[in-house]
This record gives sequence, structure tokens and C-alpha cells, in this order.
Amino acid sequence: MQQILCGARVLVWALAALLSLGMAMTAPMARAQTIQGDDVPGALLDFFFERGPDIVDELRGQPRQPRQPSQPSQRGTVRQAPETLAQVQLSFAPVVDVAAPAVVNVYATRRERVRDPFSTMDPFFRRFFGEQMPRRPRERMASSLGSGVIVDPSGLIITNNHVIADAEEVQVALSDRSEYSAEILIRDERTDLAVLRVLDADGPLPAISIGASDDLAVGDIVLAIGNPFGVGQTVTQGIVSALARTQVGVTDFQFFIQTDAAINPGNSGGALVDLNGNLVGINTAIFSRSGGSNGIGFAIPTEMVAVVVNQAESGADFVSRPYLGATVQSMTPQIAQSLGMRRPRGVLISDLVPNGPSARAGLRRGDVVIAVDGSPINDPDAFAFRFSLGGIGGSAELELLRNGQRRFVTVALEAPPETTPRDTRTIEGRSPFAGLQVVNLSPAVAQQLGIDQSEGVMVTEVGQGSMANRLGFRPRDIIMQINGVRVDSTQTLETLAAARVRLWDVVFERGGRIRSATLRF
Repeated sequence: MQQILCGARVLVWALAALLSLGMAMTAPMARAQTIQGDDVPGALLDFFFERGPDIVDELRGQPRQPRQPSQPSQRGTVRQAPETLAQVQLSFAPVVDVAAPAVVNVYATRRERVRDPFSTMDPFFRRFFGEQMPRRPRERMASSLGSGVIVDPSGLIITNNHVIADAEEVQVALSDRSEYSAEILIRDERTDLAVLRVLDADGPLPAISIGASDDLAVGDIVLAIGNPFGVGQTVTQGIVSALARTQVGVTDFQFFIQTDAAINPGNSGGALVDLNGNLVGINTAIFSRSGGSNGIGFAIPTEMVAVVVNQAESGADFVSRPYLGATVQSMTPQIAQSLGMRRPRGVLISDLVPNGPSARAGLRRGDVVIAVDGSPINDPDAFAFRFSLGGIGGSAELELLRNGQRRFVTVALEAPPETTPRDTRTIEGRSPFAGLQVVNLSPAVAQQLGIDQSEGVMVTEVGQGSMANRLGFRPRDIIMQINGVRVDSTQTLETLAAARVRLWDVVFERGGRIRSATLRF
């Protein structure tokens, strides 16, 4: 009997729905939009979208609950799931119309060395085969393809550094098929960003507005625009899958927006935009074992993009970042427990440079920094990102815990000092080091070269065909000892290289590993 009553109630509700639709068709003034005859199925779906939950509650005998309005997020943006068929059918075309004209294709041409196939051939066979073959050029021109985003009508373009790395010529193509030459204003390996300027533009170019990636929330819809695989400008849609994603291993400043919008080779340097058409990230990398999109893409937030663009506009040759004058390390559960914390958070100040900015501000070893300028941080990558956003000459407010007490410290944002004159020298004479160009390291030099080591003597160039080149020395090698003597300056290295000895014991650092070699010369 109860099932019969429920079925009857469902029939009554269906008839009521059809009756309401009929009233809507005969009384067009009752609704903002008149329902046409061929719109009945869609209107019926709209009705059940709107009244479905109430119908289910009635059938279950539960009291009707008043529908709660959508709540604004902490940052003031109202986020609401679609409730009607009309809302589901909304298009992203207006967003694309705003953003897509500012996304360009970037073509970079570079010179690459080609290995001679006969260089390792046995002399006997080379005599009969290699010497008879025509000499092939040892260099060739190679090209790469990526994307870029116009951020200023004068022709400033932001892209990824790896798109234009070692490029001798750069061309950009706009969505209207117009092409221009471009020059590289600044490149930054540590963030994998570069800024280009269009040459000989015949008027203002379409530029995109730079939004605030800090306003994004997980679940927000975003669009990725670029030129994947060189097929032409392509738009893909997804959501923000994660924010402040670190430990990715793509750049030194690892702090990414993660999205499932399809990003493929060729999208690098392209735009990640929100539904207002504002730029919120620069598409940079994907996590993939096949080379194609697996739904895990990473974009550099616009807060870092703005830092690089501003320094390019100022005429800087490289991106200068504030000098902390301290070493930070991750908080582990063991360290947190020893400091009386309930859970690990923030970063630990493990060392301070005497009279550095942090020491002068009052930071101490053992302090736990939990926020930078009000933004919480939980690992060294997030700390480095937030601290680097400030401009030289400003200040940053650090929120920290010391002996269980919350404190606030203001650190001056200063340029890294050149504590030791760089004293660049080229080693000459007859020694294994002939042909090396070396420089004294300091915090200023280390930042300019994009390395973390700030003491010692580093190789910046190796002369082509020199003895050092034939022995395998490489740029960024750090020479530590020669024949048991510590190399503390370029002058010391030059003096040691002038010694007349036949056996050389060399200790050097390469890629973070200490190596040693014995050379007979």
C-alpha cells in the first residue's frame, strides 16, 4: 500500500511539473525567458534541477530544508556549482576571446655541436674510411618550439627559459599569423622564466592582464592556452588540482600551481588563465612517463612572473633576489617534538651569517619561521618562494616561534654582498688548468650564476681545444685543492698552476659531489 502511495505521489509531482511548464508556455510574462515548444525537455530538466531535492525529501517524509545561498570564499570570490541546464551549457568562449590573442608561438634557433662519427674510429679504419669521407660540419642549427604570453602592449613577452635557452635567434607568431623578431631581455634559470621584447612592432600588441594566483582555490576552473606539438594554438580546460606544490624537481624555486588541464610539449611558456581571462600562471612542466599529458601539469604562479617582468623592465641583466643571510631546513616530526610543537610546520633557522640581514633583524638559531608576510610556509621551497617575492630595498615580516612564543621580526631585503672580489682570471701556460676562466665566489656571484655555493673558486668557461678542455674540466666545476694545497682564491690557483711538476692531484666539486683525479702532465 505504501509503495502505491509513493508511486501516486511521484505521478502527482510529475503532473505538477508538466502543468507548471504549460503555464510557463501560456504565460510568457511569468518568466524572464519564454519556454518554446522544443525547449520542453530542457525546461523539464531545469525544473528537476531546481525542485529535485525537495521532491526527494517529500517522498522520504523529511521536512524541507531551506536552501543555503552560496558562501563567498575567504578572498571574497563567490564559488557556486551549476544548478540548471542553462548554467551547465555556459561556454568558455568569452574567456578565450579575451586571453587567446595575447598567447604567442615562440620559435628559437640555436647552434648545436655535432659529434663526428669518425672521431672515435680506430686509426687503421679511419685511414681507409674516415679520411676518404667528406668532412661534415661539427655544428648545426637546431630549432625549438614553445609558447609565450604578451604581458604589455609594448611587446613584452614572458616565456620559459628552457624554450629559448642558448638561442641565437627568436621569432614569435601571434594568433593573427603576424610574425616578429624578438630579443631576450632577461633569463632566469632558477625560476625557468625569461622575458622577450618584440622588435619593430607596428602598433600596440594584444596583452593579457596579470591576475593574482594567490586568489586561486583548489577546484577553480582554469584554461591552458598554448601550441602543443606545434599543431597551432590550442585551449584546454581543467581545474586547479593543488596549490603551493613543492618538491617537484623542475626549478630551484619550486612552488607550483598543479592542474589537470592538458599540457603537452609545446605548451611550455603558455598561459594558465582564470575565468576572468586573467593570467594566473605560466605553464612549465608535466609529470609524464610517456611524454604526453597525464593530467598532472605545473604552472609558475604570477607572483613570481611579476618579479621577473619588473626586473626586465628596470633594465637588469639578471634577476636579483633578497639575501637572507641564514640557512633554513625542513621541520621533521622529531625536531618539532624536541621543540615542544604538536606537529611539524614552518622551517628551522639552522645557521646565521654574522652581521647578515637575518642576524641584524634579531633571528636566532633554533627559531621556527611559520609565515612570510602573512603567508604560511611549511618547507624551505615555500619559504624561498615567498621571501624572494619582495623587492630589493623593502622588508619582509617573518612570523616565528621561539621557545613556544609567537614573535614577529622584520628583515630588510638587501642585495647579496660581494664579500670577496670576483677577480676573474684566465689560466695560461703549460699546466692541466691552461684555458680555464675562474672566478672567486661570493653571495653576489653565486646568485648571478644561479648556484648555492658562495665560497671557493669556480670555473666559468673552458677554452675550446685547451688543455683543460681535453682533460675534461667543465664550467661550474669548483676547484678545491691542488697537490694538497687549498685553493681559496683565483690568485692562489694561478700560482699553483705555474708550478713545474709532472704529477697533479686535484680535488674538485661537480654537481654537488666531491671528486678527485690524478693527472700526469
